[in-house]
Amino acid sequence: MFRQALRALAVLTVCACAIAQDAESRPPNIVVLFADDAGWADFGFQPFPDAALAHRTPQIDRIARDGVRFTSAYMSGCVCSPSRAGLMTGRYQQRFGHETNLPPGYMDGGMSLDERTVADRLHPLGLATGLVGKWHLGYPADYHPQKRGFDWFLGLLQGSRSYWPIENPSPHRVLQENGAPLPEVGYVTDRLGDAAIRFVTEHRDRPFFLFVSFTAPHGPLEAKPDDLAELEDVQPLRRRRYAGLVVALDRAVGRILDALDQQGLADDTLVVFTNDNGGQTQTGAVNLPLRGRKGQLWEGGIRVPMAARWPGRIAPGTTIDDPVISLDLLPTFVAAAGAQPSPDWQLDGLDLLPRLTGAVATLPERPLFWRSLGPNGPIAMRQGRHKLVVERELVGGGDSGARRLASTPHLFDLEADLGETDDRAGRDPDTVAALSALLAAWEAQLGEPRWGIRDDER
Repeated sequence: MFRQALRALAVLTVCACAIAQDAESRPPNIVVLFADDAGWADFGFQPFPDAALAHRTPQIDRIARDGVRFTSAYMSGCVCSPSRAGLMTGRYQQRFGHETNLPPGYMDGGMSLDERTVADRLHPLGLATGLVGKWHLGYPADYHPQKRGFDWFLGLLQGSRSYWPIENPSPHRVLQENGAPLPEVGYVTDRLGDAAIRFVTEHRDRPFFLFVSFTAPHGPLEAKPDDLAELEDVQPLRRRRYAGLVVALDRAVGRILDALDQQGLADDTLVVFTNDNGGQTQTGAVNLPLRGRKGQLWEGGIRVPMAARWPGRIAPGTTIDDPVISLDLLPTFVAAAGAQPSPDWQLDGLDLLPRLTGAVATLPERPLFWRSLGPNGPIAMRQGRHKLVVERELVGGGDSGARRLASTPHLFDLEADLGETDDRAGRDPDTVAALSALLAAWEAQLGEPRWGIRDDER
């Protein structure tokens, strides 16, 4: 009897050790909370929050409070679809021709099928993969999220839709679950929050990657009446309606964070909150003190709010001022899941994990690049404190002769001039020349835009 008890104890000990090892080696859950068209100043955790919303985003702010906020975070694109293509692949989307927004109803392609998504990379590492919300990376069947690495999809294929039920929604605007259209009921931000909570609950027993791609606060400005009533102090009316979308977004984020707590997953989950491009000031966003807005390569078009938490790995209350870009998320997530990206993937991003966990004090200085509207459109780069923006346009033609590309460089010191008000190009030609050479070398690697650019603009 004593020997049997010893054997049983030994078996239990081995099982306990195996369980502990499995727990230690299990990849974390990864949740990305992705806003749409939000302003840089529209969250309380930001360095210069606008007064209208400074105290009205407590749920999103708690991610930064419990972890890290990034003061110099960028997207690789200045509009919705290209920025998503860059984040999903970890590669500059201009390399594969994804440079402008997909036109509504476009059926001749989408994000290149030769590219692999973050879901493709994480799935083999043992993570279940889910996408909730806006896709905007292709409408044909071969481009559907479930063909691009996601096990489950509940959302819309197009870039925007009404927040309220639509009487006869198009196939690309209706909310669907794995290809099947869902009834038109409820408020979209709430529905996406519900879907994310469902995924978390159903996958509590295995590691998962969940990308929650909200449509808020992208237009139309359809805030809930109760939220508008609580925002009567916000003026003008456009700003109040926009603020209502942000408040609903914050509430949905809070419910998702609460679900992680309730399922006992918060300590094992890396959560990232960010936004898809610079704020759209034409619909009420505020980017101040940044210059510009969505669709432009000034800071207001590409710099975004970003915060992350991972209890036990990221120290609470941390601030990272190093420039980071959305392309960094894929290699960071792969590293968090216990693997390393292959050189064959030809990624453009960096693994941020050593910086997030404090293993290194700074990131290596590197150039970051942007281009919009093809080889004749604006182009920009940042390296260290310097940012170069080159405005370009085709001029001439007609009676004046052949068309030519006219370029105007602008140079800024972002550490001294965050608002890009002091153009130093004429005073520092050597820096302009050095950065221009880097820009030209990068642009030489890019592909032709696959849609959205007229032949006479190429």
